[in-house]
Amino acid sequence: MTFETLRSLADRAALATALRQDQLIAAVDALGEHRWEVDLSAGLLTFAAEADPSRTLQGKPHLIASIAPGPRSLMWAWALPEKHDSTTAEKLRAYGEQHGIAELTDGEVPFGDDTGGEHDQWLVDLAHVVGGATAEIAGLSPYYVAQVGESRAVMQVDVPLPALTVSAAVTALPRALSGLEMRDPRASVWDLSRLAGWRLEWVDEAFSAAVVSDATGTATFRFDEQARIAGIESTLTGA
Repeated sequence: MTFETLRSLADRAALATALRQDQLIAAVDALGEHRWEVDLSAGLLTFAAEADPSRTLQGKPHLIASIAPGPRSLMWAWALPEKHDSTTAEKLRAYGEQHGIAELTDGEVPFGDDTGGEHDQWLVDLAHVVGGATAEIAGLSPYYVAQVGESRAVMQVDVPLPALTVSAAVTALPRALSGLEMRDPRASVWDLSRLAGWRLEWVDEAFSAAVVSDATGTATFRFDEQARIAGIESTLTGA
């Protein structure tokens, strides 16, 4: 398989995922040089500062999938022989059953013959696709991609991050949009509003702009003829 359905799901959540991952990266970077360790049996992921190991960021990991170059396949957490918390992976499975998506209901999904499955960057890219699809289906939580040998383990992580508000998003958008590719930016803005729990109103029947708002402010996303983001205007309260 080439995971096109997963890519479509991840793309719809691309903007929301980028902003949430930006928050996780900022929280981890605040530790300075750091190390990480995960204990799936105990349900704990820890980032600890190298200079002061007592300074940590901790969260509960939910294993989603393991992506391995050897067998050239993705295995969902609920299909792995080891028993871990697969609550999030089960949500993806249920979504797949509801919508008839084999990529989400087959326990082991082989790579397509035309994919660079043994290429490290391809594995990393697929891991981020899985993380994005998870955000779309299971809700706006950050994810973490851990290297385990030659494989990649994708985990959704419950960590103490601030809510994704309009104000916080507007501040982070220039950074989040840099290098971010979206097939349908207009749909991604709509999905960001849905996942973050904001209000959204279209300014006209041509969907030329969307106004999103919450208690912290209002932002207007304007789109060009190709539905690309052409500009963002905001009025923030700082609440």
